[in-house]
Parts: sequence; C-alpha cells; structure tokens
Amino acid sequence: MHVAFNGWFWNRPNTGSGQYTRRLVHYLNRLVSDLTITLIYPHHDEINDVPPSVRVVRAPARAGHVGKVLFEQVGFPRAVAAAGADLAHVPYWGGPLRCAVPVVVTIHDMTTEMIRDYRRSPQVRLYNALVSAAARGAAHIITDSFSSKLDVMDVLGIDEDDVTAIYLSVGSEFSAESNFLLDMALAQKYDLPEDFVLYLGGYELHKNVITLLAAYSYVVQAVGNDFPLLLAGKKPDKVSSLFPDYDDYIARIGLTDQVRWIGYVDEADKAALYRHANTFVFPSRAEGFGFPPLEAMACGTPVVTTDAGSLPEIVGDAAFTVDPDDERDMAGAIIATLVQDNLAADMRRKGLAQAQTFSWETTAHETLLVYDAILQTR
Repeated sequence: MHVAFNGWFWNRPNTGSGQYTRRLVHYLNRLVSDLTITLIYPHHDEINDVPPSVRVVRAPARAGHVGKVLFEQVGFPRAVAAAGADLAHVPYWGGPLRCAVPVVVTIHDMTTEMIRDYRRSPQVRLYNALVSAAARGAAHIITDSFSSKLDVMDVLGIDEDDVTAIYLSVGSEFSAESNFLLDMALAQKYDLPEDFVLYLGGYELHKNVITLLAAYSYVVQAVGNDFPLLLAGKKPDKVSSLFPDYDDYIARIGLTDQVRWIGYVDEADKAALYRHANTFVFPSRAEGFGFPPLEAMACGTPVVTTDAGSLPEIVGDAAFTVDPDDERDMAGAIIATLVQDNLAADMRRKGLAQAQTFSWETTAHETLLVYDAILQTR
C-alpha cells in the first residue's frame, strides 16, 4: 500500500494539525512494514524530523491563503498522481475536489462552521464551502472524537458509515517523571512562581478565556494572591471580534496583579510547565479532541475543563467538567483542586490512568483499517 500525505502543517508542530500529521506518519511508518509513505511538502524551507524511509516530494506552492488553496486543489493532487500513490490522506480539513486516487480527509472539528463569528468574512465562507464540497466527495472522513463525528454528520450531511472517530494521543515526553535540573531551568526561563494555576492554549473566542478570567475573580477572593493565573501561549496581536480585549477585561475586574502572561511556550518546555502547575484549566467551548487537558493529565496535573464538545470523552471521570458558561462552578472546581490535597492527589492518580488509555499505536492501527477498507472496496 502506498499512501501520500498532505504535508502543509508538517513543520508546524505547535498546531494540532501539525502534531497529528507528524505522529500519525511516524507511527504508521514504524508499525506497518509493507506501507510506503510519501509526504507531499509545499514549502521551500528545510523540512525536519521526517523518518528516513518516508519519501518527501516538494510540490510548488505560494505563500498565503491563495497559495494554500492552490496547493490543496492543484499541487497536491498532481503530486499524488505523479508519486503513484494508491491513496491520499489530507490530515486536516482541506481536501481536494478531484484526485486520481481515493482521498481520506481528517476533520478535527467543525468550529469554523458551527460558530457564527468565524463565518463572517466572505473569504472564510468561500473556503468552507470549497472544503465542505471536497469532504462530501472524499472516500472517507476521519474525526478525532465521537462528538466531532456527530458534528460532521450533522453539518455536512455525511452518512454515519462514511465517518470514523479515531482518538488521538500525546507524546511520551508528557510524563509525570520529573527531571529536577531541567525543571528548575524551565522555572527560571519563564520566571515561574512557586505555585500557580495554568492556562495553555489559543485565545480565539471559542477558547472561552474570558469566562476563565471571570471565574478567577472568585478564586482570588477564596485563596488570595497565593496562586496567580498564568496565561501561556501566543498573546493576540490585536483586538477583534474573534480576539477579545483581554488586558482591558483583566484590568476592569481587578486581576492585574493576579494574572500573568508568559507568552509562547516551546514544545520542548510544555511537559515541565504542566508539572510545575498546581492545576491546569481549559475552559473551551468547542474542541475536536483537546490535546492540552490530556497532556496535563499525562504529566500528573489536576485538570478543570468543560463539558463541551469532545472534552468529556477525553478526560472521563479524571477531571472536573463544568458548564462553560458557569464561572462560579468553574471557580469552585479550581478552588477545590487548590485547597483539598486529598482530592488533588486522587485527580493526579486518575488523570495518569486516563491518559494511558490513549496511544498513537492504536490511532495508527485504526487509521490503517480505514485505508484497508477503502482499497478493498475500490
């Protein structure tokens, strides 16, 4: 079997699509001896971390949104045909309308279709219409959770048999095993306080960080200034309908001294950052899978998240799941993890066990079954 992968996100491991592409290719390549993988790479920069036996084909592509669309619809399918692949896999929602071989598309979530604020610009609506049409014509669709599967079926009108939910996992670097010297170096690098509550993720509207900030005003009333809230991840460059004015809101609710921005966190630093945190909070309203809560649990950190989207599937009974609109309930869950040592210890134990139920080996195996079914049918 010869599978060609769309490698648009390969060199962006800080994105969910980038992590998924890399991990899936690595594990398929390692576990399946009779599988040939070709990575169709559209950029001119140096590509790294590609397994030696994976063939890399560079396809012409321009930068920007138009260049991305041209690669997806023209450059990628042409490169697939030239490579002689049996099957094409687009590991994000950006499949081609036409391709010489069957196409598998992974749709991680339907956020840009289900939340109105993301559909306001004509450019977004046009692109969504294009990739929706392509997805309806794909040989099969893979999603990251059963919640996302239901969304794909509902929004795109896809039959249940044409969509498969396959859980993802996290890398082995996310572990509760601490390296004292490395962890101390990280604490100095980011100037971490001794105790803190952590948010690590994006700051788009659906990430619901405003509700977390509102909840934290109650946390501060209960525990004082002993547990500052650290906001990790790239801070929005400007305020818009998709990115609230966080600094203004923090000032208005009186949390200037209790909330700290620590900025972008290197991938290699994330595990130690989770381990340093007393509690990890992920208040999102919509997630196709939600890597951060699983990463935090794998590092032995208590997690407070919401009951939205796929998150209850991912965390099970190992984390607090609250209504994403209920800042008081969110605050109560955070406070409980900070002041009840026995509860926090139990959550760490359950979180580690829950994280171990996910594996990239299983993800790769179940994906291969999808490939096999498609080629046998065709």
